[in-house]
Amino acid sequence: MRIVIKVGTSTLTHENGLVNLRRIESLCKIISDVRNSGNEVILVSSGAIGMGVGKLKLPERPSDIASKQAAAAVGQCELMYIYDREFTSYNHTVAQVLLTAPDLDCDDRHAKFSATMTRLIELGAIPIINENDTVATEEIEFGDNDTLAARVAESVGADLLVLLSDIDGLYTADPRHDPEAALIPEVYEITPEIEALSGGAGSSRGTGGMITKIRAARIATAAGCDMIIANGAYPELLYNVIDGEAAGTRFYAKRG
Repeated sequence: MRIVIKVGTSTLTHENGLVNLRRIESLCKIISDVRNSGNEVILVSSGAIGMGVGKLKLPERPSDIASKQAAAAVGQCELMYIYDREFTSYNHTVAQVLLTAPDLDCDDRHAKFSATMTRLIELGAIPIINENDTVATEEIEFGDNDTLAARVAESVGADLLVLLSDIDGLYTADPRHDPEAALIPEVYEITPEIEALSGGAGSSRGTGGMITKIRAARIATAAGCDMIIANGAYPELLYNVIDGEAAGTRFYAKRG
């Protein structure tokens, strides 16, 4: 399979914004194993701003664009350093790819991106994609890496998109507030009722939430790509995904 795996800031960092080394080490080990089994893997990684906030010792995630971009510039270096170190220990080479929305909206730039991704995969590298936060503005940003991951999955013809988040999947209600909320294991159609379950924003360290995941599911499934939402606190769930076992919530692609 060709799999796009998106990992959120809340998975990569502790509550104080510093790097969750144990989580990242486990994630890289398991992705390496998934790659060793013959699957093609593309990683879409959040975390640059969050890691920059931690490394710069800022009291909280900044709200102004300039400070966010400054934090991203610092954090992206840290993020790729850690990924390179961890994946190299399992004999895998990583490649950094930074995108803004026009890179996929412009036909010429999109074609060059697709060609580069194809060649990286042929060469055996693991592409690691993030939004180019240091230059993106409100007018040209994807806004969240769930949408970015879905656009990438669509672009590279992925078979599966996995969103690793801070929640187990889509629930019948917000499990943080409703003890009766139940996990929905499978979604075959994104109906207005499903969209109504999306709720509000995610954690304070990230920019997503269930709204962006439903949006990503629409993009991915329309492109013929299944999508799974699973809890990034348990990277070993990727083994369940590869083995076809239940994990989180699976959105099934539209097939002709």
